[in-house]
Amino acid sequence: MIKSLLLAGSALSLVGCASIMNDSTHPVKIETKTIGGAVISGAECKVSNDYGSTTVRSGDTSQMRRSSKDMDITCVQAGQPEAKGRAISRANAGMAGNIIFGGGIGAIIDHNKGTAYTYPTWLQLVFGQTLVFDRRDEQEGAPVPGKKPETVTQK
Repeated sequence: MIKSLLLAGSALSLVGCASIMNDSTHPVKIETKTIGGAVISGAECKVSNDYGSTTVRSGDTSQMRRSSKDMDITCVQAGQPEAKGRAISRANAGMAGNIIFGGGIGAIIDHNKGTAYTYPTWLQLVFGQTLVFDRRDEQEGAPVPGKKPETVTQK
């Protein structure tokens, strides 16, 4: 009985609301490539979601504002067609902890603040293409594979 209570207490201590567990931003690395696969650093990339937009250079990792809405990216480089992408926002473990242990109030707060959501952390946009990046496809140490929009299943 005591072991069960200690185990349950330990599990509860590892799960918390997303506002406590996560910042309002998280790192996203944006890279750009040619259709032939050559990496081009320094392209100007406009990144936007419902919290606003910012400009970053491809090859850099930048802090992006978390949101429940998808993130749109457009990168431009002289001599190349635009590279466009959409990063799908997915609920993270903090939201699950809220729903399971904290009830609806914490989940509503974290949803409204965006802290309950995460984007893919490494994106490779391709000049001349529009791609969709889904955190569900993320594997540690590798960029999230971009997919053609027509092949992506919505949330």
